[in-house]
Amino acid sequence: MPTPKDVFRQRRTAESFGVDAERYDRARPRYPAELIDRIAATAPGPAVLDVGIGTGIVARQLRSAGCRVTGVEPDPRMAAVARDSGFEVDVATFEEWEPSGRTFDAVVAGQTWHWVDPVAGAAKAASVLRPGGWLTLFWNAAQPSPDAGAAFSAVFQRLMPESPLARATGLSAAQGYSRLLDLADEATRATGAFAAPQRWAFEWEQTYTRDEWLDQLPTQGLFTTLPPDELATLTAAIGAAVDALGGSFRMHFTTLATAATKAT
Repeated sequence: MPTPKDVFRQRRTAESFGVDAERYDRARPRYPAELIDRIAATAPGPAVLDVGIGTGIVARQLRSAGCRVTGVEPDPRMAAVARDSGFEVDVATFEEWEPSGRTFDAVVAGQTWHWVDPVAGAAKAASVLRPGGWLTLFWNAAQPSPDAGAAFSAVFQRLMPESPLARATGLSAAQGYSRLLDLADEATRATGAFAAPQRWAFEWEQTYTRDEWLDQLPTQGLFTTLPPDELATLTAAIGAAVDALGGSFRMHFTTLATAATKAT
């Protein structure tokens, strides 16, 4: 199993989310308004580069906050959906992307920076940010209610015993994601181009019905490359678990962000 430090090398998974781009766009959670507003308020101007724009989930929220968003996305299927929403999107990995002289007031990555080489990514971000611009990297860490977590863990232990979801007992989702932020901060500091990173955290909750959760489940990175028969078996088992919980459950989210401004 890859460590957080080298997960970006798993290109098959990193570029698999477009297998059902419309479902991804429909089912994936959004980000708290407080985070979006802070990104828009701290940037010295409206020009934002969204690394791993995907279908445009983050970009649409930022546009509503007054930003002008350009995207970089390695999966052309995801990029096509974002373009349908009116965004300019270059199809490339961030490490290989050519900015062609463009610069930005903010660079953001929502739930995507772990697919970017942290060292090369930090250096590329520094090269395209204007002085005083911000690099903000963030993730939604999802923690199901205790009864739902136990039920899901039992399914993964039975059907996917080697997956991290079967072995994640005793570790909160926020603790797991904090390692990604640590790695990002190390690389950001190493560029010498940024002020000390800041950490932001936002707590919120969402109730998922059985159908809503099963719609979202196949969009997760551990499942986008599963053979169809295995995914169907897993989906049926998770659906039965939610049924046993009364047909819905609470998911607690901690949206974790690390943000650093480029030195002037």
